[in-house]
Amino acid sequence: MPVPIDDSPSDRIAQAVARYGEPTVVRRAASLLSGGNEGDEFLLWVGGRHAQGVLDGAPPLYWPEVWGARALTYVWDESAASAVHRGLGDQAWRVREMCARVVFLRRLPETDALLEITKDEVARVRSAAARALGEVGADAARAVLVGMLQDPEKEVRRSAHDAIVRLEKRALA
Repeated sequence: MPVPIDDSPSDRIAQAVARYGEPTVVRRAASLLSGGNEGDEFLLWVGGRHAQGVLDGAPPLYWPEVWGARALTYVWDESAASAVHRGLGDQAWRVREMCARVVFLRRLPETDALLEITKDEVARVRSAAARALGEVGADAARAVLVGMLQDPEKEVRRSAHDAIVRLEKRALA
């Protein structure tokens, strides 16, 4: 069965899970996120048509790591948490951003790492960090989020505001 490279990421991951099983997909996605080589076919499952370009000779840059992290937004096991933690400090901003998204979705206890990337040079990373802090941060994160309301980027300010609201709702629950 050929890999459906033009399907959406969620559909490709669902089909990969049906083919290999969720534990295998999670393990291989975490391995990609950590810089491992999981083979051409798995790269196609997580990266789709873009991965085909890499396999055809385009430079991979940071894309396999991003695709590994993105796959973890669809499938999960706690065994992948250490790969996500490392990814929050990756040199590539797209990896840091995607790992912050995983933290948000999986509610991982990564407050310290998130606080660090709220100072990231890339607005999209700061925004993702703020959003995740709203989900997993403690009251101590509030001061940082309040400071982010002065960020020069509108999207970061919006994410910080939403995160503060989320923190307050969690405190009341």
